[in-house]
Amino acid sequence: MRICHLISGDLWAGAEVMAFNLLRELRKFSGLDLSVISFNEGRLAEELSGQKIAVWVIDEHRESFPRIVLKVRALLRKRLPQIIHSHRYKENILAFLGKSPRTKMVATQHGMPETRNGIPRLSSRLVERINGYLLSRCFDRVVGVSWNIEDYFLNCGFKPDRLRVINNGIEIPDLLPRKERQTIVVGSAGRLFPVKDYPLMVEIARIVSTKSAPVQFELAGDGPERHRLERLIATRGVSESFRLCGYIAQMDSFYVGIDVYLNTSLHEGIPMSILEGMARGLPVIAPKVGGIAEIIEDGVEGFLVDGRNPEEFAEKCVMLQNSELRQRMGRAARAKIEKAFSAQAMAQQYHRLYCELAAP
Repeated sequence: MRICHLISGDLWAGAEVMAFNLLRELRKFSGLDLSVISFNEGRLAEELSGQKIAVWVIDEHRESFPRIVLKVRALLRKRLPQIIHSHRYKENILAFLGKSPRTKMVATQHGMPETRNGIPRLSSRLVERINGYLLSRCFDRVVGVSWNIEDYFLNCGFKPDRLRVINNGIEIPDLLPRKERQTIVVGSAGRLFPVKDYPLMVEIARIVSTKSAPVQFELAGDGPERHRLERLIATRGVSESFRLCGYIAQMDSFYVGIDVYLNTSLHEGIPMSILEGMARGLPVIAPKVGGIAEIIEDGVEGFLVDGRNPEEFAEKCVMLQNSELRQRMGRAARAKIEKAFSAQAMAQQYHRLYCELAAP
């Protein structure tokens, strides 16, 4: 069975990490011929090549959209995949324009629509409408990474038989020894984009600094919000306790260096960074948005916060200064990932979906 994935590959973010985890696990299934079309050189293409998965890069920064369409069509005609699996709105459109009549199409929706990032408003609306039309009418299956995303599509009028829910999964790492320290470290990781709402994290740090023993905050990642965050950290008076770590290629050292994982996003599907933190035995503090409540049971693997009041987030940070509570929640977090969010389980579900679509 020939499967071709289309993915941007411009970042090493949630969608790219999920696609890599999935493709690496799918290599273990016999009878699959896997290939990838990426639209940027970068870490994803390098990592997949290292797994001996065929990768073709069509550089979107050097080619016009019509030229990209022609190149995608040529590659797909050469490979003749039975299934095309795309991962974002741009790739969804290219999958439709490049496919042959008998090719089945699968799209994974990693979060709520974000097409407006960096696109003029009128163009963004047009792209959203085209993408929504194609997903609802032309794709054989649309996979939401959370039940929350499936509900969104159902409310948009999608037919239930076109929808699936398959949670993201990760490779379960070995637990590395964690140092006990007097000052706990609260960390987060992700793209520095508005949807992540890291200014809320800065405000949480400011409030915690007035309430308790010293707590250090660390944020890994890069993006267009960095300069705004640097100014905010200075003006809110937390320069001594809040560190911007920048992009980190190998995240194990980051996770070992923190004691609590904090998420402040406005919306999420199944965030890979939360799964990675939990797999390393970290309790999580997060807003009750999107699919996060499908991962974390409040008071068991961490805390869920209704609303966006920084005082409530700060209160949970202070509570987790208790070492016994942190360790208990961290053990529960690790157990949850092992049970329900492994890359192996995710790949098995996608493999079943592929077989269902490829069947005569």
